Amino acid sequence: MRRWRGRIHTLLMDDRYTATLEWMYAQTPVFERAGAAAYKPGPERVTELSRAFGNPHRRLRCIHVAGTNGKGSTASTLAAILSAAGLRTGLFTSPHLADFRERIRVDGRMIPRGSVVDFIDRFRRLCPAAEPSFFELTTVMAFEHFAREQVDWAVIEVGLGGRLDSTNIITPELCVITNISLDHTSLLGDTPEAIAAEKAGIIKAGVPVVIGRAEGGVREVFECVAAGMDAPIDFAQDAPLLTAECLPDHNIYHTAAYGTIRGELSGECQVENANTVLHALGYLPALPPDAVRRGFAQVGTLTGLRGRWTVMSTSPAVIYDTGHNPGGWAYNAPRLAALAAEAPLEVVLGFAADKDVDTILDMLPRDGVTYRLATPSTPRGLDSAYLLGRARAAGLRGEAYPTVAAAYAAARSTGHTIFVGGSNFVVADLLSLFPD
Repeated sequence: MRRWRGRIHTLLMDDRYTATLEWMYAQTPVFERAGAAAYKPGPERVTELSRAFGNPHRRLRCIHVAGTNGKGSTASTLAAILSAAGLRTGLFTSPHLADFRERIRVDGRMIPRGSVVDFIDRFRRLCPAAEPSFFELTTVMAFEHFAREQVDWAVIEVGLGGRLDSTNIITPELCVITNISLDHTSLLGDTPEAIAAEKAGIIKAGVPVVIGRAEGGVREVFECVAAGMDAPIDFAQDAPLLTAECLPDHNIYHTAAYGTIRGELSGECQVENANTVLHALGYLPALPPDAVRRGFAQVGTLTGLRGRWTVMSTSPAVIYDTGHNPGGWAYNAPRLAALAAEAPLEVVLGFAADKDVDTILDMLPRDGVTYRLATPSTPRGLDSAYLLGRARAAGLRGEAYPTVAAAYAAARSTGHTIFVGGSNFVVADLLSLFPD
């Protein structure tokens, strides 16, 4: 009887959780679905919402991570290292791929369904007239969950930009900005310097900031803002703390402080991220070298991170990656070319409609690749027929499919190596075909 009661309770909670998510998606603007129409910049609403829940963000010791590319990998690696050191660690990231709860984790464990339901129930009672965005609501949910769980550290990834982002109500112990490239230009500005100014908005008075990579005018923006805030600034690129070997499925880093590190996340882009992480560790209380090595080697296991050149299967090889802008594809395109040089390659590709697809398509390899172009299942998805036209104009060979599932099935039928990417939405559609 006890077993059946437990099963019934689980089923009822699953139903309540599903209904809660449906309410959240229906009642609050969701950037991942609506794009710019869901973007609500400024601190006013999230400040009021956090106040209604007792200002949980003020009870957290935080690391704040921004940047155009690499912020998810950097935030997750920092969280993995802290967890490996035995410190209770919260990690807030976005977007999710398969389950909303991926966004809010403590030591790799997703927020319980019951906690999501309870938070939304209380929100509807406490703030009946409030109209926060989906991200504002999720941000305060994360802060409250981390405060309730009494985490030692909370690693908070910026959602969009920095200065006006919902997460920017925190006063962190350390700020990290990975790099700057052109993305979300309609919201953040159409020059690297303008985007840098938005990202630099997370810099706080007297709080150290580590910059992964910045050159020219972008560097000047960061230097100016940090000087005005009297914030110590460290440009990681100026003093590499590692040498690296990039192997097909992992990286090897040689460091003075931590010895040889095996990096689970692979590729040239992760070398820059790893160097940024090592610089950031210099501003935290000393951590055991074993914890640093374990965090790098087991970041996926310790945090749940996926979508960074993730190998889903080996026969045939299926790889997926969430890189979705020219900065990310500057690293992914050469890796695809290397794969195609070894054997025929199938690329399942799709984008959100607001991305600079022509620039990305010009980067992609032509020889040895068949492109299976798909429309991701989101209102923001770029129509695959239109994408096919742009791809053919760029000299790429392929076909259009109405869904990621159809494109993946066509690729799978060839028996060739498959890469799936171009958007978080495309990867999410792929993962939905293989529920846990």
